[in-house]
Amino acid sequence: MTQSSHMSNTSSLPSFLISSERMWRHLNKLFFWGIFSLTLRKASLDCDTRRTNKFHSPSLDSETKVVTRGQNVSLTCSNQNESLQITYFLFRREKHLRTHTGKGEPMIFNLSISEAHELGPYKCKAQVSNCSMVKYSREFNFTFVDPVITPVLNIRVVNTETDQHLILRCISFNGSLPISYTFFEKDVAISPPISKHVREPAEFNITKNNAGEREEYKCKAKNELPDHERYSQPVSINPAPGGDSCPFCLQVLLPGLLLVLIVIISILAFRILPKYKARKAMRDKTPGDYRNTATEVGIYANICENQAGKESVPGLEPRQCVPTAQDEARNDCKTGYIYSELIF
Repeated sequence: MTQSSHMSNTSSLPSFLISSERMWRHLNKLFFWGIFSLTLRKASLDCDTRRTNKFHSPSLDSETKVVTRGQNVSLTCSNQNESLQITYFLFRREKHLRTHTGKGEPMIFNLSISEAHELGPYKCKAQVSNCSMVKYSREFNFTFVDPVITPVLNIRVVNTETDQHLILRCISFNGSLPISYTFFEKDVAISPPISKHVREPAEFNITKNNAGEREEYKCKAKNELPDHERYSQPVSINPAPGGDSCPFCLQVLLPGLLLVLIVIISILAFRILPKYKARKAMRDKTPGDYRNTATEVGIYANICENQAGKESVPGLEPRQCVPTAQDEARNDCKTGYIYSELIF
């Protein structure tokens, strides 16, 4: 009976009250949706403003900026904000290369540099997940560098009565400039790095006591390319024996002395050899019966002398000695002279 009376009371309410109740319900719905919309807008503003203040531009860097052809390198893109989910995009000029997504850790991109167009410029784009905020890093470029080769160390020694002055020169004939040179005595550096922006030797002077011990020197050449330094061959220097002596004079003069000796021997050989050959040829041309001819000439000469010394025999007229063609000698018995023809 109570329920029926309540229904009768509701049905008995005026129509304007019923319409106002429906209006309040509609207003409640509108209020609810308004609060929800404000919440979404607040979240969006939180992404675009509060997080934006903490979201800085990313940094792009590498362990080295100088590379050789074909070298593998790593580019690191990172952001200071470690609480955001960030997507990183790597570009070379306008070309997209790689994409990585992470939270609270830098992203590493591994590359290989072989050609000039692969030197850069590179840049990194960072974008927060569920937000439209995007920021870019600064551009990054690599540079090709040729490694240095083994340098050459030369040492000039100037001796005095008490000291020994050393002039050390070091140069690497290949490698990208600038090149830094450092001089060592044994394994201890004795000079600061000497940088050369042109292809010329670095020079360092030191003075040693003549009473010192034998020392060993070397130099190091290094350019911008990391882990590619090169050392020269060691050079040993002996202390001067004292006075105005020069420890290297013998080494310098010995080749000259040998050269002078060779020239003298050559001159003597060219002058003596022709004379020796000429005498030998004359001996070879002498006739084989030369001794016999000389003997025969001597016999005829004795005969003529004997005839000239004897007294004239009565009844006999002296005869004139006439040489024959066989002995080729001419004898004048009246004068006692003997003429002969000798062949040399």
